[in-house]
Amino acid sequence: MTQAKLAELAEVSRQTINAMELSKYVPSTVLALKLAKIFGREVQDLFELEKIDWK
Repeated sequence: MTQAKLAELAEVSRQTINAMELSKYVPSTVLALKLAKIFGREVQDLFELEKIDWK
């Protein structure tokens, strides 16, 4: 699937999809849910929470 097609389905710009692929943009919860629905997957299958050192 092209970035343009995914962007169209997710109702965002192609640049948003590109930035996510380059780890320059973290999607909103709504966008993450849309992408999971588009791919027929769970959100946690598409995204992983970075380990944060809370100290």
